[in-house]
Amino acid sequence: MPMSVNALRVGKRYRLKNFGEESEFEVLEIFEDDDCRVKDIYSLEEFRLSDLTRYGVGADYDLEEA
Repeated sequence: MPMSVNALRVGKRYRLKNFGEESEFEVLEIFEDDDCRVKDIYSLEEFRLSDLTRYGVGADYDLEEA
């Protein structure tokens, strides 16, 4: 069972699987609108978590602590 986005914590690393794509990221900042600024573990690119779920959640959606 995937964890809730509300349970994310700054400084922790997480793994997200959605529509067959996997991402590992570290949470840098949490915003009031339940969105986060995250940094990809491998490319070091910074983006918002909502960019990964922009098109909804697939049947394979899974969010877990790495």
